[in-house]
This record gives sequence, structure tokens and C-alpha cells, in this order.
Amino acid sequence: MQSTLKASVATLACAAVLAGPALAEDLSGKLVIFSDMHDPAPRATMEKLAADFDAMHPNLEVDLTIINREEYKTQIRNFLAANPPDVANWYAGNRMLPYVKAGLFEDVSDVWDAELSANLASTKLAMTIDDKQWGVPYTYYQWGVYYREDIFNELGLSEPSNWEEFKANCQAVLDSGRKCYSIGTKWLWTAAGWFDYLNLRQNGYEFHMALTNGEIEWTDDRVKDVFARWRELIDMGGFIDNHTAYSWQESVPFFTQGDAAMMVKGNFAVDLYRQGGLGDDQIGFHQFPEITPGVPMAEEAPTDTFHIPSGAQNKEAAKAFLKFVTEAGQQTEANITLGQLPVNKNSSVSDDEFIVEGFELLNNAYALAQFFDRDAPAEMAKVAMEGMQEFMVKPDEIDRILSRLERARKRIY
Repeated sequence: MQSTLKASVATLACAAVLAGPALAEDLSGKLVIFSDMHDPAPRATMEKLAADFDAMHPNLEVDLTIINREEYKTQIRNFLAANPPDVANWYAGNRMLPYVKAGLFEDVSDVWDAELSANLASTKLAMTIDDKQWGVPYTYYQWGVYYREDIFNELGLSEPSNWEEFKANCQAVLDSGRKCYSIGTKWLWTAAGWFDYLNLRQNGYEFHMALTNGEIEWTDDRVKDVFARWRELIDMGGFIDNHTAYSWQESVPFFTQGDAAMMVKGNFAVDLYRQGGLGDDQIGFHQFPEITPGVPMAEEAPTDTFHIPSGAQNKEAAKAFLKFVTEAGQQTEANITLGQLPVNKNSSVSDDEFIVEGFELLNNAYALAQFFDRDAPAEMAKVAMEGMQEFMVKPDEIDRILSRLERARKRIY
């Protein structure tokens, strides 16, 4: 889809009232935006952002091209190098690293003034490489532990604050004849969610990012200790049986039917919980608990972003657009449409209890990881997640598995 946007006089007048001083910016020429926001809600969000920005700047022509997400992933390197737009969608963390290192993304540290840095503090580390910022975030969502609140009440359990309490809750659930955790590892990334949180809580954000960047050996004792911690739950029998046969969606009925009491998952799963017949009074959410005392509490929060290609023709307008999409009001409106969370701490969110809890959780996070298959290069992510799935079935093979991952690390990085 491609469209060139220029507002009607009526729309422009309305936007002028809403935008206030923004119209004073003397932006002109053409602003070319490439986006992968192809599904209905993301498309509506992107089209409105582009149209509103266009309406604010009478002398600027906004040209928006929307590309199917999977096609976009295969095309981005080519169009960044050969025919770059002025603004492009992408992702934070390691997913932007190859384009930063290749000189294809513009340093936008000047956009991150003191006010923006304060308002987007939870994501600044995820946007930073070599002490510079390379884009801005516009949406994310939380991960954590979703649990059956009615089962917890039945068993007299409370939300755990540390690992021992977490394990004690699991034992109480097992003693009641249920499994602790529903998971479907047919899609490998579900196991990676567990690894990410265990490593973040045991070794910390900086260690986790160094590991996904290939700077730490997979045979390092600190990595082995993470899998040993994970094995404590496996040996208890905490996970549902035959989980390699299920997708994450196929694992949800174990949770909704009460055969398992918890799931470590992103907020996207809540709709399926509700569709499975659970009321909100039966669903609870808590932060993945502390493991190593004193390790700052980083969270999983896959973050979508806007970037300026280094070859952009209208960088002045592009930087103004990046400032525009980080405004609290814009992020409020966009994320209500998306059904996700605004990054700006001054934004408002819907009254959905899980959106509200997620907004508070992420705003108070030490840092945000982007999820293993975004933080690690694609080839390493595939090999490592295969190893994580195998470990959950054959924990005695951990040394062989980690040796294989270490060989892959040496080859890939």
C-alpha cells in the first residue's frame, strides 16, 4: 500500500488547534515513511499517525508505504542501502544492531533530550549502542507470570517475591493434583521466555545482553547455573507433559481448564484466556520474582520502533516525526488502537487491568530485554532455542547441549 497524504482544509484547521506550536516548525519537501504495520489495527494506527503529522505541516508532503511484515523483513537491508526512506519501522535491541554497525541507521541522540530521556527512560538502554541512541520506541507489551487467581485463593497462595516462594507455590499446586506451568514448546520461543527471565533475574541485564551479543561462552558456569535453576522446576514435575507437541495457543486450555495454574507469557495471551471462559476475577498477573538479591529487575518487553536511515533525504522532517510519535498524547491514542502499551510514562492507558499493571511494571523496570530471538542474531537464536527445548525434555544432556551452543557461538559471531 502506498499513499501520499495531504489533509483537507478542514482537517488541517482541526489539527492546527490540537497541535499548537508544532505548526511553527517550517518543514517542507517530502517525508517518505516505510512501515511494516500491515495488519488491520497497526495499519489504522500508522495511517493516522502519518495523516496527523501531514496535517500539522502544510508545506510538507508525507508519503507512506506499508509493506507486509514478512516481506519487510527480507527487504529492509536492501532498501536501507539502495533507496532509503526518511523513516522506517523496526525493532529495538539487537535487532537494530546490524543496521547500526553497517552505518544504515542514523544517530538520533539529539532527539533524546533530557525530557524525552525521562519520559522514555525504561527503553533508553534498548535504544542505545555505543552510548548513542538510534531510534525511538512507540509501543511495547509486558511479559510476566499469569496465574489462576481462583486456584491461588483455593490453596491459600500469594504472589511470590522471590525464588523460594515461587517454588513453594509450585509445590503447593503440584500437591493439589495440578501442574504448575502450562507451556507449548512446539514453537521454540516459548522456552526462550523462561530462559530470558531466569538469566535476567540470576545474572542481570548486562550479562544477558553480553550473552546474546556473543561475548560470553555458553559453557560459562554462570550460564550453567541458570539451567540448573530451571532444572529445579523440571525435576519437580512443574511443567505440563508432552509440551513439545503443543503450540502456545494449544497449551492455553491447560490453564483455562485448571489443569495448570500458571503461564509465563506476554500480555497478548489474555484474550485467549478470556475466550477460554475465564473471567478477570480468575486471572492474576505478577512480576517474575527475584532470584539473586540485588540484581536490578529488568523485564521482557518486545519494543517496536521508528528509525531514520542514514541515507534519508529529509532528516529534519524525520527527526520532527520521531519527536511527534513519542509525545504522550500520540502514544496514548496509538496504543489504544493497537491494544498495547505506550512507552511514554505520561501517556494514559485503557482501564484493562492487565494493561494498567503492565504499564506500571515497565515504567518501573531497570531495563527492557527484547526477547531472546530479537536480542540474539537469528542463526544463534534458532540453535539456542532448539537447545532450550531439548533441555526441557532431556535435562541430563545439558553439558552436551551447551557445548553445541558454544560451537555455534564461535561460528556465528
